[in-house]
Amino acid sequence: QELTFLSKQEILIAYKRFSELLPKEERENACTVRVPKSQMLTLPELRANPFQHRICHVFSTSENEDDSMSFEDFLDMLSVFSDSAPVDIKSHYAFRIFDFNEDGILDRKDLEQLVNCLTGQGEELRLSNAEMEQLIKNILAESDIDKDGTINLSEFQHVISRSPDF
Repeated sequence: QELTFLSKQEILIAYKRFSELLPKEERENACTVRVPKSQMLTLPELRANPFQHRICHVFSTSENEDDSMSFEDFLDMLSVFSDSAPVDIKSHYAFRIFDFNEDGILDRKDLEQLVNCLTGQGEELRLSNAEMEQLIKNILAESDIDKDGTINLSEFQHVISRSPDF
């Protein structure tokens, strides 16, 4: 409880939900077993999220990079997405989720992937090249304070601080 933004009751509910993702014979060991990413994606909250794969990747501590999650990973994820987590923590993780190539900046490629996730992957929903270029220009004009063509964490957090709905 001291390591999260969750109450004891919320942690107990999280443990129950996490253990229900495991086969019956492994549920007793929920604190030591990893849940495969495919099973994590059955959670309704992740199933409906356009960033589901990135969320699993960012919160997973799996050494073999399969994006499986331990109970601690799961708690970290729930803690960051809880209403109690401060905006700077939320924005830090949002930045990591949106940094698809994990280079510490949001560049044009990251922004294009971000827009594609938000608009849907279907061809009929995809923006034209001109629309995508205009949108990325607008995003950079609004966010790229040092005008280097990318958005770093502090620039991202500055934009988020002006968005009370974040």
